Amino acid sequence: MATLGRAMARILVVDDDEDLLKSLSMRLRYEGHIVTAAESGAVALSRLDLEVPHMVITDLRMPGMDGLQLFEAIHRRYPLMPVVILTANGTIPDAVQALQKGVFGYITKPFEGVALMREVDRALAISNALGADMPGESPGESWREAIITRSPRMEKLLAEARRMAQSDASLLIYGESGTGKELLARAVHASSNRSEESFVAVNCGAIPENLVESELFGHVKGAFTGAVRDSAGMFTTAHQGTIFLDEIADLPLAMQVKLLRVLQEREVRPVGASKSHKIDVRVISACNRKLEDEVAAGRFREDLFYRLNVVSLTLPPLAERREDIPMLANYFMQSLALRYAKPVSTFGPGGLELLSAAPWPGNVRQLQNVVEKCVVMSAGPLIPVTLVQGALSTAGGAELLPLDEARREFERDYLTSLLKITNGNVAQAAKLAQRNRTDFYALMGRHQLEPAQFKG
Repeated sequence: MATLGRAMARILVVDDDEDLLKSLSMRLRYEGHIVTAAESGAVALSRLDLEVPHMVITDLRMPGMDGLQLFEAIHRRYPLMPVVILTANGTIPDAVQALQKGVFGYITKPFEGVALMREVDRALAISNALGADMPGESPGESWREAIITRSPRMEKLLAEARRMAQSDASLLIYGESGTGKELLARAVHASSNRSEESFVAVNCGAIPENLVESELFGHVKGAFTGAVRDSAGMFTTAHQGTIFLDEIADLPLAMQVKLLRVLQEREVRPVGASKSHKIDVRVISACNRKLEDEVAAGRFREDLFYRLNVVSLTLPPLAERREDIPMLANYFMQSLALRYAKPVSTFGPGGLELLSAAPWPGNVRQLQNVVEKCVVMSAGPLIPVTLVQGALSTAGGAELLPLDEARREFERDYLTSLLKITNGNVAQAAKLAQRNRTDFYALMGRHQLEPAQFKG
């Protein structure tokens, strides 16, 4: 019956094969789930009007509305709902194409019970992470709710992270900028026995060198110019909780000595204080380059490295977990549409394929930036592929522009492209942009564009 990770969920199953529909429904009910069966895509959509499930399992080949058309109809209404497709061996290429469109996964027929439940568990973990109202949900998966993935590599990493969370051993997280090192650190904290206490994040590279000691360990009033009151410091604030030291390689050598002493003695002395006090913290540090190389180059103390690197995890770059891109893009689209009060609900044909094929040197952070540009610039419920192309063209490097600057640059490129396509015909360009001519002329004026420049 349903176990931890298999909390009771509502699952909609769709198949025109009556025997397979019964078999699949019985297996899912045996695992403790609430199953609604539908013999066609049209019936499935009518079921959705009555009750929203946590996931959908549908056959690919069905008369009338097939599985992919059903997915697209569901996706327009519920962009983040996981949909798993059942496919015969001969239609696996179609299933792979469906994955590129944002389908969560596929199961080959005849299916094995273990493989089926593995895919269902993964889909429900995503549904939980995206905030679905799960009846009878076990709180055991809430620790990783901010990490959205269906990548086997990431799932393996998260399983390792959860095991590591059960000890107080120092953890070192490696990963390129933008891969989500702080999210992983927060997940480890949330899964540990310190989860009810503070999680304190410190960017070691962002603190001026003359203030690092005071920021980390605190100071007393009058310890230096500007110290007008006592300050506890980050380590004391994190007492009994977790401190996350991001970009640890940027810590000055002089501070590395002091940090090592704190880790060895488990006590801190604020700047200007005459006495030390005990602290109890779990230390998680992160770096975007190998600390072993920094040690070899003499920029990082070897003894401190061994203190921090009791256990380690390495986050893969986004380019090595491309199966996550459609899901992440849809998640960012929905959350950003709410933030900006935009009616955006889906990517147009080809949009997710473009995102999935991009190089992403800035990883998940860059993907979020690109989707934000698309949402901000979109004029209707659908993000056209031209918007995605434009957003990608302005985000080709690892260095990302501030949003306002990127928005201006993208807007000018977008207007220029439309005017080129229409040979300077403002009425046609405005229609393509889904704006009236008055608004379009205002946009052109903002960027000092003249229709005559594009005629002929």
